[in-house]
Amino acid sequence: MRKLIGVAVLVCMTSMLGMAGEVPKPEVFGGYQFTSTDGGWHGNGFSTSANFYIWKSVGITGDLGSGFSQGQSLYTYTVGPVVSFPKGKFSPYVHALFGGAHAGAAGVGVGGSTIMFGGGMDFGKKKLVFRAINLDWMRLSFSGFSDNNNVRINTGFLYRF
Repeated sequence: MRKLIGVAVLVCMTSMLGMAGEVPKPEVFGGYQFTSTDGGWHGNGFSTSANFYIWKSVGITGDLGSGFSQGQSLYTYTVGPVVSFPKGKFSPYVHALFGGAHAGAAGVGVGGSTIMFGGGMDFGKKKLVFRAINLDWMRLSFSGFSDNNNVRINTGFLYRF
């Protein structure tokens, strides 16, 4: 029975690789970011990310984001899986990102962690495409304090190698 299960798993894995098709090339994003926290703080900043695909639609994303307002700052640095659904000129995607965060005000900063769940929509088929929107729900944790209902919105351009 174990051999039969092993053969079945091997056949499934081989067929998945066969269906995968061509793996997309890496992508790099850069653009504007708006961050809003549950505590009422809002910041404008920048965001950058890179996607590396493992299969046709599944990859890994590394993301750096920032927000600045009234002498305060928030930086996030995360990594996690991304799933893209390319359909012609439109490429919707979803991701789950996990990593760290750093908040600062008046020269004093504190480190913590963050979790983001979200996705967005890219428009275009060429090398340079427009990322119309990326919307993320974000959880921040600093020294035992958690802020659960935060949002991050990005827009900008994506370059496909």
